[in-house]
Amino acid sequence: MLRIFILFVALTLIPVIIYTFIHPPVTPLMLIRRAEIKDTDRAAHIEHKWIPIEKMSSHLYNAAVAAEDDHFMTHFGFDFGAMKLAFESNQEDGKRIKGGSTISQQTAKNVFLWPRRDYVRKGLEAWFTVLIELVWSKERIMEVYLNIVELGDGVFGVESASQKYFKKPASQLTKYEAAALIAVLPNPHIYKVLNPSAYTQRYKNAIVSRMSRMQKVNFN
Repeated sequence: MLRIFILFVALTLIPVIIYTFIHPPVTPLMLIRRAEIKDTDRAAHIEHKWIPIEKMSSHLYNAAVAAEDDHFMTHFGFDFGAMKLAFESNQEDGKRIKGGSTISQQTAKNVFLWPRRDYVRKGLEAWFTVLIELVWSKERIMEVYLNIVELGDGVFGVESASQKYFKKPASQLTKYEAAALIAVLPNPHIYKVLNPSAYTQRYKNAIVSRMSRMQKVNFN
């Protein structure tokens, strides 16, 4: 059992260490989207372009923190208060609010694991979350997250999304444009960056309001 555990630790730790220095070339979700496109004979393709965090507008990671993870800079991968709030809310007439997963958890899931919900995946997600919090800096976690997150049908990363929706690089995004991208994260196949529904527009406005009130993210 000890040997099995050591082997498990090594096999999971090695890719985390590698991705400290090398950008993940592809994620499981990207492969799934490619297969879906091929199966339906759609002309669309996966759009993904990596950029360093220094070339992103600071509004992007401020919007991500405001919308997805208020305590990103201070927690160690898990926000138990947010988990408790999300669980209690979901018990009330099936009403759902922002989930309890942190940016670190979402990054661990998107980079290393499959999207389907099950107990095995959730356990591995927690394990990889601990690993990336131990090995990566907060800046690296945010950099990977914003580069691999899905922001539309087959659109991955903020640079591809910025070019597709706003015809300019992610470095030039305004506060409102950054919030528009982040607002679709609950479900980028339903919520739209351009011509958003009334709900998505309200959510975008709420993100902008939170950004104005919160302390700006500083990785230095």
